[in-house]
Amino acid sequence: MQNSRDVLTPDALQMLHTIDTEGSFAAAARQMDMVPSALTYRVRQIEDALDVLLFDRSSRQAVATEAGAELLREASRLLADVDAVANRVKRVATGWEPQLTVAVDGIVSRAVMMELCEAFFALQAPTRLRLRDESVSGTLAALTTGQVDLAIGVGLDQSMAAGIQGKVLGPVHFVFAVAPHHPLAAVPEPLKDELIRQHRAVAVADSVQRGGGLTLGLLHGQDVFTVPTMHAKLDAQLRGLACGFVPECMAHGFIETGRLVVKRVERPDRVVRPGYAWRSRGKTGAGRPEGGADPGKGLQWWLQQLESPATRLALLTHHRGV
Repeated sequence: MQNSRDVLTPDALQMLHTIDTEGSFAAAARQMDMVPSALTYRVRQIEDALDVLLFDRSSRQAVATEAGAELLREASRLLADVDAVANRVKRVATGWEPQLTVAVDGIVSRAVMMELCEAFFALQAPTRLRLRDESVSGTLAALTTGQVDLAIGVGLDQSMAAGIQGKVLGPVHFVFAVAPHHPLAAVPEPLKDELIRQHRAVAVADSVQRGGGLTLGLLHGQDVFTVPTMHAKLDAQLRGLACGFVPECMAHGFIETGRLVVKRVERPDRVVRPGYAWRSRGKTGAGRPEGGADPGKGLQWWLQQLESPATRLALLTHHRGV
């Protein structure tokens, strides 16, 4: 006896759909250019495999039973999925990746990233898009370990793995800020490290999966409140739970409204230059650029957007509230 996987083929599902649409076995047989007895036999094979009755045959009309109606609903969905997969395969063969994974550091504007995703989806490309939240050295590590295809907001250095290419997004200025009700808000400037060390700092956890990760802007012996994202860090500082350095572009609105107070410190101004980096797909060959093969069409689209100075600036500056 055949099982359900043997009989529920796309052809069989289409046959059942035709019977339901035509309203009778005879009409469906004519539509499919089949002998009625052959069509009836195939339906009985399906019913025997599923151990259900799919059509009520008590009249000349083929009326789907409750079980048959459920199968027909699922058949329509499955046939649509098969067509969609076939179309995706055809389009992927033209150079589109099946999936593109992008790591996004906490310093990058989520609103602008969503706008870019919206524009990408408008292409109706076959590439499925996946975003990953990362932070500190974990953003670049996700790329170098092959977990993602593009990393935005990474710290670029000379030790990047072979085949990884990168460009700078722009400068980000950090300021030391506290809530107006925090004890350090009323202390004369510049703040000395000895004084700052006495107060809890808030730090974003490094998302790197191996090793201890990086800690930035902290003082030896200082109590630390570790949070998962830059937005959580800002929230903690707005509540007066801790002090610390924050990107001026992310904190600007809170500074303007007095919800955060910027304090000068003895240490030099902190400026970082985050960038974006990518890895290539496919086989390498003569005439290909240094560092790997040409990127797929999905990655090419993202790299074209990132070539725009306006887009790079927006990714670093167009932040909304916590």
